[in-house]
Amino acid sequence: MSELFQLIQAKAEFDRQLHQFNSDPDALSQHLFGSPRYLEALVVEQAGQLVGFATFSPNYSTFLTQPGIYLEDLFVLPEYRAQGIGKTLLAKLAQIALDRHCGRLEWLVATWNERAIAFYQYMGASILPDWRICRVTGEAIASLAGSGAKS
Repeated sequence: MSELFQLIQAKAEFDRQLHQFNSDPDALSQHLFGSPRYLEALVVEQAGQLVGFATFSPNYSTFLTQPGIYLEDLFVLPEYRAQGIGKTLLAKLAQIALDRHCGRLEWLVATWNERAIAFYQYMGASILPDWRICRVTGEAIASLAGSGAKS
């Protein structure tokens, strides 16, 4: 588990988001292996070392009226890139989506990460230009929850 946590931290650094990295390895373990399971993971190991991973969770499309899979993270250590590891992880995740009768597999990619965008397009993904991420975190969640109680 500590190796996966270290890779997640490396991804945060690669994504230029280390300043927002506030993850807890015990919580990660609970969410991966506890009940309910909030997250699943695929890992690639070479010579006894974790070199890549994908984390994902279920979602649902009301437009398709089908379940889907949301890919939270896909990361391969820099020295292991361009060896088919990312392709293997994405293909395995696509197989899981098929096995679960999912209507779609989706994820985010940073606009600055042109290499990843090219890779995803090569793998058959469509990059949706007209959508933006909406996110509420921390105290803002509590504030938003409280705003519905007012009349």
